[in-house]
Amino acid sequence: MTRRLRGDVSLHLAVAVRSFRRYSTYTAATAAGIFTNSVFGVINALVLIAVWKENPDAGGYDVRDAVTYAWLCQAMIMTIALWGGGSPQDLGQRIRTGDVAMDFYRPVGILGWYLAADVGRCIFHLVSRGVVPTLVGAVLFDLRYPAGPGVWVAFFVSVFLALLVSFGIRFVVSMTAFWILDDAGAAILATALALFFSGLTVPLVLFPGWFGDLARALPWAAYIQAPADLWLGKHHGWGVVGTLGLQALWAALLLAGCALLLRVAERKVVVQGG
Repeated sequence: MTRRLRGDVSLHLAVAVRSFRRYSTYTAATAAGIFTNSVFGVINALVLIAVWKENPDAGGYDVRDAVTYAWLCQAMIMTIALWGGGSPQDLGQRIRTGDVAMDFYRPVGILGWYLAADVGRCIFHLVSRGVVPTLVGAVLFDLRYPAGPGVWVAFFVSVFLALLVSFGIRFVVSMTAFWILDDAGAAILATALALFFSGLTVPLVLFPGWFGDLARALPWAAYIQAPADLWLGKHHGWGVVGTLGLQALWAALLLAGCALLLRVAERKVVVQGG
């Protein structure tokens, strides 16, 4: 049992490393992406500065919080694949071509394989499309930083949980191709929901009343709003536990749903073309 566990860990680690190397080969695209994130970081920061000048304590943020939030958004977009893509997109393509049949015969679970690949992608984009634009923002603006090592730890745990939630949603979207033949429509809908309810378009702290509470309880809030609030120190003590706990709950539910759908697909669905 121990030897098998070590073998599974080594295999998944190798998959993650190969995925990291795969994305690191696209140096021109990465440089262009860093430039784009930096430009939009400046634009969004200036917009939020104008908004907070009219209402200096909107949503419990001050203007420094708002500017920092704008740059955290840019850092998280590719890290969690807010637009979609990553290894679940590869799965969708393999479902459409019928190549997914070979995935079911691998001596390792499909879910773990694709999750390991997405972790490798996430780490690369965190280092490149996440850290570098944030450094640009730090040079141009007065940003707020985590107050201590405990906040840093909570933030990175939150980022990992955000990845799991994002992966779970993207994986479910890709698996719809088993039944509706093309997951493009589901992907567009998922992206639209992510843009609005993640906090990328408008910080969720600006949403009023019950609608704001609902938005912060939905899984997409785990993408940006939850990690950003931890970075900004908006939660303390049990508030940190509650934020991470809600993210972990959504991650567990989504991954369990992915595993269930995979079993249904394997037993009930005829792969396209075969």
